[in-house]
Amino acid sequence: MNPNEQRLEYPFGDTLAEPGSAFRVAEGVKWVRLPLPFALDHINVWLLRDHFEGRDGWTIVDCGVTRPEVREQWEKIFENELEGLPVVRVLVTHMHPDHIGLAGWLCERWNAPLWMTATDYYVARCWAQPPGSGRVVGGPNGESAMHHFARHGLRDPESLEQIRQRAGYYPSLVGQPPTTYRRIMHEDRISIGGHDWRVIVGYGHAPEHASLHCEALKVLISGDMVLPRISTNVSVFDFEPEANPLPLYLKSLDRYEGIPEDTLVLPSHGKPFRGLHERIAQQHAHHAERLEEVMQACAQPMSTADIVPVLFKRKLDLHQLTFAMGEALAHLHALYFEGRLQRQMGEDGIWRFSVPTSAA
Repeated sequence: MNPNEQRLEYPFGDTLAEPGSAFRVAEGVKWVRLPLPFALDHINVWLLRDHFEGRDGWTIVDCGVTRPEVREQWEKIFENELEGLPVVRVLVTHMHPDHIGLAGWLCERWNAPLWMTATDYYVARCWAQPPGSGRVVGGPNGESAMHHFARHGLRDPESLEQIRQRAGYYPSLVGQPPTTYRRIMHEDRISIGGHDWRVIVGYGHAPEHASLHCEALKVLISGDMVLPRISTNVSVFDFEPEANPLPLYLKSLDRYEGIPEDTLVLPSHGKPFRGLHERIAQQHAHHAERLEEVMQACAQPMSTADIVPVLFKRKLDLHQLTFAMGEALAHLHALYFEGRLQRQMGEDGIWRFSVPTSAA
């Protein structure tokens, strides 16, 4: 456990939700842990006891990816953990594959509606389309993504070709989302199981990420916005190449300011914890340190690819590298749009960032 983690409280210790089962974390709230085919090997999803449109049952929060082994886990959950009751709705925090992947299957299987934010629903519908010509906007993969990363210094031919070939990666993890949905928005109050859950929308990680806070239960379903062990990924990708997501993310964390310190935080990755405001302070400090490291590195012109080893000391596979490139560029853009860095396209077609001469 790293020093930052030691400042948090883990009320369930090393207990984990076992495969195919659920672990009760609060009144009417169960924790399910599903496998992921990445280095980050799991996602936490949540079962909320509910009464919706005249039916007793469960609301599922987040879904896991479209993989046979994940569906098998869900079938065991249905058999062992629903107490003979149906799923009455599916609520998705945001459009990343591990969160929305099986939404279509779950909604169809239980004839249950999907609830999520509008922006993330429509982005997921767009990205889930088959790749066709290969030129699709489907996250950090495909031909557009290949050119984006090349402009920012990734010039390894094998890596670029793998990115180009993965145009269908997002739809392979998501399938087809439901064709209809119920929109949720910031500060909505959703009644689940007789309790009000307040929607808190955040930006920077996803287009319109929704967290859920229940004051009565002292529970926050934080999604990916606040994680106990790892930092939330904040990236610039090809579909919005001039994005400046890091300030959006940090400002979004201010929306949790009024939540009591003893609230149990249910993150999408890692273990449930208490210490929300300590963890938010750690994130602000973390990014301030990273920005200072980037500023120092840019005493000479640096591409995004040059910045990756400054921020990430460990060996990265291709999947991790694309997100590391996206995050490195997010830090460069934060400094560039603030006027602390300048940028120039080189004759080799690569963007490089540097400290302005007047500031050097």
